[in-house]
Amino acid sequence: MTDPTARQAETMAADADSATAPESANSKDDAKLDAKLDSLAEAKREAAEFKDKLLRTLAEMENLRKRTEREVLDARVYGIAGFARDVLAVADNIHRALAAIGPELREAADAKVKALIEGVELTERELLKSLEKNGVKKFSPEGEKFDPNVHQAMYEIPTSDLPPGQVAQVIQAGYMIGDRVLRPAMVAVSKAAPKSASSANDNPRPGDRSK
Repeated sequence: MTDPTARQAETMAADADSATAPESANSKDDAKLDAKLDSLAEAKREAAEFKDKLLRTLAEMENLRKRTEREVLDARVYGIAGFARDVLAVADNIHRALAAIGPELREAADAKVKALIEGVELTERELLKSLEKNGVKKFSPEGEKFDPNVHQAMYEIPTSDLPPGQVAQVIQAGYMIGDRVLRPAMVAVSKAAPKSASSANDNPRPGDRSK
């Protein structure tokens, strides 16, 4: 026969096992849940990093596209600056040659010389037209306010006909390429004319006043 005491001990052990089994199962479930939550948090962090990298890459690509477009435009507009600057010397020489022929020489010239002069004038016009077609424009700022950004002052002219700081005379025309100065205009700038002796005498000194 089975000892009652032994049977009782077996029953108590079984009850203990059945009591600890749910606790062990719950612990395993909690561990699995924690692992899943950690994995989800890691996935979200990686997704945020990838999104940030993608946005940065897209921004860099857009900046590169704009910079490339600007460089292409600048190359198209200003790429001929060196060549155009050299051509200006030719235009200056043609203009000086024509300026050296005064009205009297033109009137006294025979038909062949007049035809030559007209041919040189036509060449100058075509040259300036070709420069302008490529974005190079001539400007002559006589009478305008002196601007050191586009004008080069050579000397000053005392005058009462213009307010001080105006371009009184253009010595050499300037040229623009696009919105940049290819060559500044060489100018003479007006300044206030000195008072004449008669004007000074019109204002007698206090000691000279009659009593």
